Amino acid sequence: MMFTGMFNEACSAMGANRLRTALTMLGMIIGVGAVVLMMSIGQGAQIAVKESIDSMGSNLFVVASGSATASGVRSGSGSTPTLTTADAEAIGELPGIAASSPIHTGMAQLVYGPLNWNTRIFGVTPNYLDVRSWPIAAGDNFTESDLRSATRVALIGQSTAENLFAEEDPVGKTLRIGQAPYQILGVLARKGQSLEGSDQDDVLIVPLTTAQRQIFGSPFQGSIRSILVRAEQAEIMPQLEIAIVDLLRQRHRLREGQENDFSVRDLTAIAESAAETTRIMSMLLGAIASVSLVVGGIGIMNIMLVSVTERTREIGIRMAVGAREIDVLTQFLLEAILISIAGCLIGLALGVGSAVLVHIYTAVPVIVSGSSGIVAFIVAAAIGIFFGFYPAQKAARLDPIEALRYQ
Repeated sequence: MMFTGMFNEACSAMGANRLRTALTMLGMIIGVGAVVLMMSIGQGAQIAVKESIDSMGSNLFVVASGSATASGVRSGSGSTPTLTTADAEAIGELPGIAASSPIHTGMAQLVYGPLNWNTRIFGVTPNYLDVRSWPIAAGDNFTESDLRSATRVALIGQSTAENLFAEEDPVGKTLRIGQAPYQILGVLARKGQSLEGSDQDDVLIVPLTTAQRQIFGSPFQGSIRSILVRAEQAEIMPQLEIAIVDLLRQRHRLREGQENDFSVRDLTAIAESAAETTRIMSMLLGAIASVSLVVGGIGIMNIMLVSVTERTREIGIRMAVGAREIDVLTQFLLEAILISIAGCLIGLALGVGSAVLVHIYTAVPVIVSGSSGIVAFIVAAAIGIFFGFYPAQKAARLDPIEALRYQ
């Protein structure tokens, strides 16, 4: 009963000065709204990075062919095909390697009826989809027989299919690369964007031999641009990277001290680094937004100190008729907590609404989780108690006689 009376009294005191109460809440509203918005954007970014990592496949290495040097000018990695299909087969036989697939890539113009589209073409072996953990949404994969015969067949990515076939089912249709016809055997499942931001679904996959002999050609028989390797376990990837380097140096007859004519990249390490960066950025965003909560708490303390000064005679009268220090302390602390929680609820609604609008108008991924709202609510209540305690304690320790004399 006593608490109910204090609660009603706190609501009356807040209602008597609506503008001041609203301005006091403003700091909490902005603080909680900012925290919820920043946490939602941060969690959305983490989910987006995780999806990109999952779309690549697990425990992957990319072995790229080496760079070229001409007249003192070095071109980038992969510019000179120093790798062969035999290298890929040798890597696949190393202990701890689950699978490997040679890759020969390039850009080409695809034509279907009156439509055309420029996309990246991957010449690979049939097990490439297993290495990438890339399922087929419709149709079938090409076979070892297609690989041996350099058959003109292909698998098409979702984005490429949408640009060439629109609403048609691509499976069984024939498109042209140059003047040569290629039959679509299957449509790949959607992968989405990679960590670099490129569209993984804008692709056409053909047998490796088809790419080497009929589309891009090759400087020498069996040459490839890169090799995709999947390890059996993530824990052994550092050791496998060393083993791959040693094997290729031996196969390429590179002397000690001679520079590698290839490069090995651990995609899992790169992905984990990107995920860690995203987590740190998310924490920084939350920390920066939390500063406004502290500012809001300071605002509550300032206004409560003003309120104590204005209500000094009221406090004196309360204590003269029997109110204890704990009663006065509880009264003013309750007012601070109510202001804080009311501001938190409004800020929570503002933060969620802002997060939804950000997602709608910018396509930035946001995740509004219940945990962010609960954390913001608890922090807001704690700030109300922390910053409201000093004014409440000051009110409770007023001398009743001096308080009654206060003008």
